[in-house]
Amino acid sequence: MSIPTALIVEDEIFVALDLERILIDAGYAVKAIAADKLGALDAAENCSFALVDINLRDGPTGPDLARTLAEQFGVKVVFVTANPSQIVHSTGALGYVRKPFSESAILCAAAAATAGTSPHAETVNSDFVLLA
Repeated sequence: MSIPTALIVEDEIFVALDLERILIDAGYAVKAIAADKLGALDAAENCSFALVDINLRDGPTGPDLARTLAEQFGVKVVFVTANPSQIVHSTGALGYVRKPFSESAILCAAAAATAGTSPHAETVNSDFVLLA
């Protein structure tokens, strides 16, 4: 069984490095950290899931990026954002974690994203919100 591989799409480097540390410590692989849509698309191939901010270096491109990652690459997307009101439900994203985030919320989101077609109830907590 292969290790699930994450793509982190976050333009604040300290936030991105914190996400990377959480995932690596939990046994996930991190393929890349991207600060904008183009960088994310360049690194998306063979990623299992992506943690994506809404507002990136190139503007509020997160929702459009999520749709592209899901449709073209089959990547499960979880938003990590301070602005969940900007999420459009047709993005193809699995859910979101609100910033500031806890380590447990990120791990729940990663577990849900790698659980298959539907996340198990034990992978969901109040800090990780599934989008219907």
